[in-house]
Parts: sequence; C-alpha cells; structure tokens
Amino acid sequence: MRITKVTTKGGDDGQTSLGNGQRVSKNHLRIHAMGAVDKLNSVIGWTRSIAQSGIKDDLEKIQQDLFNLGGELAVSGGDQELLKKTRLEWLEIESETMNKELPPLKEFILPGGSELSSRIHIARTECRDTERTLVALGEVETVPDLQRHYLNRLSDYLFILARKVKNDEGSTEVPWDYNE
Repeated sequence: MRITKVTTKGGDDGQTSLGNGQRVSKNHLRIHAMGAVDKLNSVIGWTRSIAQSGIKDDLEKIQQDLFNLGGELAVSGGDQELLKKTRLEWLEIESETMNKELPPLKEFILPGGSELSSRIHIARTECRDTERTLVALGEVETVPDLQRHYLNRLSDYLFILARKVKNDEGSTEVPWDYNE
C-alpha cells in the first residue's frame, strides 16, 4: 500500500472509511479501538526512543504487531489475519523468561523508577485502556480472540519488562503502603 495523499477531506463530515470502503462515524467503537491501538503504538515508540538495543528491538517488533492488529481492525468483518499466534506465544515466552530472573512479588509495587521503566509503565496502562476499548467493541461486533489475548499478554509483558529494567538498573521497587 502506498499513501500518496494524507489530506483527502473525506472525513470532514464526521465519517471515515474502513479498509473495506465502508463509511462509519468517527465516533464508532471500531474507530475508537483503532485509535487506541495507534496511541499505544505511539507510546511504545516514545518508550523505544530511549531504550537500549535489545529492548529497542523487541519494542519495535511489538510496534509491528500493533500495526498488524490495527490493520485487522480497519477491515470490519474481514477475514484479514495479520497478527499471528506466534507473536502471542513470543510474548508469553519472553514474559516467563524475564519473570524467572526477578524476585517474586509479595505486594503491589508503585510504578516508576528510571525514565525508561516509567515510560514502560505508561505503555502498560495505555495497553490496558486499549484492551478495554477492544472488549467494548467485542460486545457489539465480533473481535478475534487473538486480538484480546495479545493485548492482555502485552500488558503483562510490559509490567514484567518495567520490573526487569528497574532491577537491571539496581533500583529498589517501592511497595504500596496501603496504611498511608
């Protein structure tokens, strides 16, 4: 696909076109879901901009996955399968591998730490928002299970990655003090 023109004026009336040509309101849940995926992808790109090579490479792969997920969303009722199950499996394996290297959690921890771990936490919360938007869409239209599963695993992956970054930097995790 080659984009030769960005400004088309086709959305000036509050409608936009899906990948299959169908016109829908810009307030349609599918458009909200596509926008949420796009925003998550942008937050991950922002996070990737300060990451070192290993993490940077993995985050770029995740950005590609999110473009595939967004591409699937852009075709309402389509059979377009761009996001592959192997990418979900990769997230699960990576999460398990990283988690084995970390001390077990005994309580909730406060998000934060270095700029990188803080950005990863922001990406994680954005991922949860995106997942909720996709669930809302799934209440009125069919949404492939893989899309929801991928976002659910991605938020877990990002949580573990933020912990790993903080641990690798030698920072101490701050537990939630529920008595304060």
